[in-house]
Amino acid sequence: MSYHENGHFLRLPSSFRDVVSSDPNSRFPAEKGRYALYISPTSPWAHRTMIVRIIKGLEDIVDLYQLHHHLGPEGWYFSGEGSSLPCDPLHGFKLLRDLYHKADPDFSGRVTVPVLWDKKTHTIVNNESSEIIRILTSAFDDLIPEDLREVNRPGGGLYPPALRQEIDIMNDWIYEYINNGVYNVGFAPTQESFDAHLYPLFDALDRVEGILSSVGRKYLIGDNLTEADVRLYTTIVRFDGLYHAIFQCNLKSIRHDYPAIYLWLRRLYWDGSEGEDSLIRGAFYKTTAPYHENYGIGDL
Repeated sequence: MSYHENGHFLRLPSSFRDVVSSDPNSRFPAEKGRYALYISPTSPWAHRTMIVRIIKGLEDIVDLYQLHHHLGPEGWYFSGEGSSLPCDPLHGFKLLRDLYHKADPDFSGRVTVPVLWDKKTHTIVNNESSEIIRILTSAFDDLIPEDLREVNRPGGGLYPPALRQEIDIMNDWIYEYINNGVYNVGFAPTQESFDAHLYPLFDALDRVEGILSSVGRKYLIGDNLTEADVRLYTTIVRFDGLYHAIFQCNLKSIRHDYPAIYLWLRRLYWDGSEGEDSLIRGAFYKTTAPYHENYGIGDL
């Protein structure tokens, strides 16, 4: 954990920033079975990638390797407990750190999830969640059923060209004040730092409540699900049980003080959960319900 000089929490940038491409001549071309996604479901950053992988129908295209729910003394690790694999199925590693060192023996940065790994070149493609969800959103479209491809989804998909500027702007302030804002509060080293981030967090939640309170508004932007909804969901679903209770983000709760956000949360959670035909394909439910106790979530 690191801090700015002024005592505010600093999240260090990710280290591997390559992309998978639909171009077969690219360094990392889209191929079935070539890539593996390393995750821990309790990480909100990894959770986003799990959701998009299901929405896009990539379960048979991109492998999923799950680590233990929580960090150990040596970082993320395979435990064989619960839904965690006993070890890395590709290399037999117990620690995610060893995977990073296989990609770069001189690596000295933060070992984080998610990780998108290339089995052919034996390296990390990307470990930045926001970029991995963009990769999953479109790079593999030639390999999936036509109805799941971005061009054929209602509204143009999770990141449609016509809405990209609006999505990017919303993603930026949601990340600063909500996604990362809860950590700025929870890891604040001083009362001054705590106060400086607590009130902007709830101002931002008030802003989201206002957006979702608009008549007929089902999603954050437009009439269809976009990546902005995915990125916000993984914080909101953990809010009352984790951030409110443990990080002291407790001026208000989602369940009792934000009815529009709570309705949006429940709608995403339950849409497609029973297997009915849905473009969401039960992705939010399938990646949340098995881990209720880890998130501190009650009934939704």
